Amino acid sequence: MLHVAVARRAFRRYSTYRAATVAGIFTNSVFGIIYSFAYLALWRQNPDAGGYDAADAVTYVWLGQALLMTVALWGGGTTDDLAERIRNGDVAIDLYRPVGLVGWYLAGDLGRALYHFLTRGLAPTVIGIVLFDISLPPSPTAALGFLLSIPLAVTVSFALRFLVASTAFWLLDATGARILSGALALFFSGMALPLVLFPGWLGTLAEALPFSAMIQVPNDIWLGRHTGLELGSALAFQAGWALALLATCGLVLRLATRKVVVQGG
Repeated sequence: MLHVAVARRAFRRYSTYRAATVAGIFTNSVFGIIYSFAYLALWRQNPDAGGYDAADAVTYVWLGQALLMTVALWGGGTTDDLAERIRNGDVAIDLYRPVGLVGWYLAGDLGRALYHFLTRGLAPTVIGIVLFDISLPPSPTAALGFLLSIPLAVTVSFALRFLVASTAFWLLDATGARILSGALALFFSGMALPLVLFPGWLGTLAEALPFSAMIQVPNDIWLGRHTGLELGSALAFQAGWALALLATCGLVLRLATRKVVVQGG
C-alpha cells in the first residue's frame, strides 16, 4: 500500500540520524530530571494539586518528555518539508502526484512519529522508571488506551502543523506562524504545566482545545484518570479533533491551490 510505503520510508529516513537521536535522548532525560525535582518541590507544598499525587506528577514529566518529539510539539517532521516546498515552488510537483497531499504527508509523519516513539519515547521512560520509580499504567486497559491515543495525538499535531505550513501559500514563509503555533502548543498542550492546574475558565478552555489531545489526554490515560466510558470519551475527543482538523486541512488546501503563486514564478 502506498501510504504504508511512505511511512516506512520516513521511518528509515529518521533512523539514519543516530547521533542526533542519542543526543535527543540525553537532552530529554536531563530536562526530565530537572522538571521532576521542580514538580516534587511543588507537590510537597500542595500534595494533591490538580488531583495528582507526587508520583503522578513525576510520571507526567517523563511522559511529556517521551511524547515531545513523538508528536513534534514544537514543529518539525514532514510539515516543515511541506512549508519549504511551498516556499520554493516544489509543491507544484506534489500537487501533480495522483495521491492526496494531506494523506501523503500524514503517512510520512506517522512513520517519523513511530521512530521517535520507539527511541526518544521509550528510552527516557526507562530512565524515569530507574531514577524516579514512575508509575506504570494501572491496568491493561489503560495501557491499551494509551497506545491507541498516541497515533491520534500525532494526527492532531500533524493537522495543526499542516495548517501552519499551509500559511506559506499566502505568506510565502511560515516561520512566524510556526513560532507562534509552537508557543501555543507548549502552553495549551500541558507540556509546560499540567492543564489540571489551570484555574477556572482558563483550565476549561485549555482542556477543550485540540492542543490538549497531544500531551494532557495521553498522559491522563496512562495515569488511569480515564476509565470505562471516560476512556472512550477521551479517545473520541482526540479522534473528533483529528477528523475536524484533517477536514480543515483539505479545505485550506483546496482554497490555496485554486491559484498557486510561488516565489520565482
